[in-house]
Amino acid sequence: MSNYLPVIGITMGDATGVGPEIIVKSLAHEVVYQQCRPLVIGDAQRLEQANEIVKGSAKVRRIQDAGEARYEPGIIDCIDLALIPADLPFGQLSPIAGNAAYQYIARAVQMAEAGQIDAICTAPLNKEALHAGGHKYPGHTEMLAHLTQVDEVSMMLVAPQLRVIHVTTHMGIIDAIRKIEPGLVQRTIERGNATLIKAGISRPRIGVCGINPHAGENGLFGYGEEEEKIIPAIKLLQTQGLDVTGPLPADTLFFRAGRGDFDLVVAMYHDQGHGPVKVLGLEAGVNVTVGLDVIRTSVDHGTAFDIAGKGIADERSLLEALRQGAELATRRG
Repeated sequence: MSNYLPVIGITMGDATGVGPEIIVKSLAHEVVYQQCRPLVIGDAQRLEQANEIVKGSAKVRRIQDAGEARYEPGIIDCIDLALIPADLPFGQLSPIAGNAAYQYIARAVQMAEAGQIDAICTAPLNKEALHAGGHKYPGHTEMLAHLTQVDEVSMMLVAPQLRVIHVTTHMGIIDAIRKIEPGLVQRTIERGNATLIKAGISRPRIGVCGINPHAGENGLFGYGEEEEKIIPAIKLLQTQGLDVTGPLPADTLFFRAGRGDFDLVVAMYHDQGHGPVKVLGLEAGVNVTVGLDVIRTSVDHGTAFDIAGKGIADERSLLEALRQGAELATRRG
């Protein structure tokens, strides 16, 4: 394994939310600099304000190009877009902050495409502010997909002992079952497999959940969904040399993955995959967007306008997102 430390571009998110605070709090932990080389893409002045609020000792260093970054503990390197007025209040919805959040992401994508950063880690944005700023996206994932011209991406949840990629996510269970089909299952597995290979796992061991209890138990449960929707994809990928097993009963598959039998679990629908990860603790799981040309991780909370600017925001989710981003980032050097 290479000793290369990946460069993680940290987008500041909504400047009126807790993003600036959790960034300066996270970069006060020296362990971050042992895992990666963090580079903030945002507004230096806002970070300085947040640093004062949390009584931090780090210094914010304005730069315009990744080549200027020093990546030294105690110094926060910031690609300074200078979009936020000094008097913009914390905790209030602002189209200025919404537009800025978009611009941070756009710059991060440009830097990723130029090979200047190895992964993107996003602080939270506010969808209403984003829309008010003129950018009509449901959130980070759709924005990143559009900016990178990718038609289909997958959600992966990563916890210290568990990785789960989802075939479907935010839809009702009946709609999810209807949407699942061999092509989508195949593409989801391929995205997860490629992501783990880039992260340094040469031949990922992948376990695939069934839809029904006991994975249908040879037709005893359900109406043949496993045979129709999942098995054709698994058989095809096995002929291509992927280490894929399933469909397996979800209730035992997650246990087996947790003890180390599998590198990745493929969940068929939202709660099947989210439940086991959430049991491990909200601060442990990180949302990863896979299928882009660059890994993107994010915190599992929103802008928290109610506490923004008070210095009390908890940085643990961002610390975990940075750790996972560094682990999954494309290895170079």
